Amino acid sequence: MMDKKLILAVDDEAGNLQLLDQILGDDYRLLLAKDGERAQVLAREKMPALILLDVVMPGLGGYDVCRRLKADPATAGIPVIFVTSQSDVADELLGFGCGAVDYISKPVSPPIVQARVRTHLSLVRVEELLTSRLAIVQRLGRAAEYRDNETGMHVIRMSHYARLLALAAGLSEELADELLHAAPMHDVGKIGIPDQVLLKPGKLDAEEWAIMQRHAAIGADILGEDSSGMLQLAYRIALEHHEKYDGSGYPRGLAGEQIDICARIVAIADVFDALTSSRPYKEPWPLDQVIEYLVAQRGKHFDPHLVDLFLDLLPEVDLVRRRWQDTH
Repeated sequence: MMDKKLILAVDDEAGNLQLLDQILGDDYRLLLAKDGERAQVLAREKMPALILLDVVMPGLGGYDVCRRLKADPATAGIPVIFVTSQSDVADELLGFGCGAVDYISKPVSPPIVQARVRTHLSLVRVEELLTSRLAIVQRLGRAAEYRDNETGMHVIRMSHYARLLALAAGLSEELADELLHAAPMHDVGKIGIPDQVLLKPGKLDAEEWAIMQRHAAIGADILGEDSSGMLQLAYRIALEHHEKYDGSGYPRGLAGEQIDICARIVAIADVFDALTSSRPYKEPWPLDQVIEYLVAQRGKHFDPHLVDLFLDLLPEVDLVRRRWQDTH
């Protein structure tokens, strides 16, 4: 019984509540309220997965109830479906403006009620899975930081730089946001590099450098070729962010547009932040020196078009740098 989703149904007519219970009771647990004030209390106490809400009720009407639920951080995420005889376009627009996700007209059709409820609960589940997946990605990125001498601020800054550059390069807002969340995974493969190599204070010899270079392939292996858009993106970035535009990078010696554009973007964002940041083994480079380096590496290490776009973004980049400064 307890694995059934809880739905709060709100209507001042007992017969309407009874009908909803008959339609949905076999598949869900129904919580019933006959007025808006009681609905607010139950929503906060019981945190239902979905609320079916009448509009016209004595006292606190449905639109006001919905507005209050959406204004309360504790209940703002609960989807609200209006179930009402007020089904004009203007009424529906008002309902959606209050924050509702759907509108069901009375007299209700049982198949329609069941289908709408099922659809919106599925959307809630998808959102929960996406949120959980994002949290896992972020925590894996944090695990890599514990193995290196970089700070958490580094991955935040370079991820925001990458998002800015992605938008400037014409990528969609959706893909730019996915890049923001996937970019912290670029060095997750360092988890698999031995301490004597990863944490060596001096310059790596040829054998040690060969071991260090494995982190790109290790990162891709950790992430796997998942069907999720964000994890696919994180996989490509981990594998290709050390490839160079002229083909001299690793692990596969890709060149030019053979390298995923998001990996090309992350390469610039990552190097820029590394050069402008303080590390135990180096002082930050002056900005003019960093700019000279980026320009010198156009067409060599970096995509020349992306370098030009990044240099145009330096005022916005500086705002990110100031906001997420290292705390040490």
